[in-house]
Amino acid sequence: MLNTNENTAAADERVGGVGGGVVSGVGVGGVGGVKECAGCGKRITERFLLKALELYWHEDCLKCGCCDCRLGEVGSTLYTKANLILCKRDYLRLFGTTGYCAACSKVIPAFEMVMRAKSNVYHLECFACQQCNHRFCVGDRFYLCDNKILCEYDYEERLVFANMAYNPTSLAHIRSQQETI
Repeated sequence: MLNTNENTAAADERVGGVGGGVVSGVGVGGVGGVKECAGCGKRITERFLLKALELYWHEDCLKCGCCDCRLGEVGSTLYTKANLILCKRDYLRLFGTTGYCAACSKVIPAFEMVMRAKSNVYHLECFACQQCNHRFCVGDRFYLCDNKILCEYDYEERLVFANMAYNPTSLAHIRSQQETI
């Protein structure tokens, strides 16, 4: 079953505007009578059909207007804009907003998977410690310090040095320990 997704800027528009469609797979016996396909105009005689945008479709006829993928197979959402029926990926590629990676400052396409830390957005490959370039694994701790991602080790090291800069007696204590060694 495909869900309805609507762009909030044009939530009241449907086909030809911005909107989504519910696509549900239905057995022909469950819809009563012979249906005509909105895509090809022929009668739907197959056992299953799709219902989207309040219309009936052959499974092969409900396709993305850009990449031709079968919308009944690629997920649960379809989008319409400018008289196009689109899959989520193509809708985001064509009409989605892009952003910039906080690490490399390059564009992040709207359809790309990202990592977020507070208001910062990162390419997956850029989400690493910006001090030592350690790539994080699931469950690793990271810290956002001065708008930079740091691993736990580099964050703690930065804290130690910051503490020494503000507390000269601790620096003198470390020097005295080195002299005794």
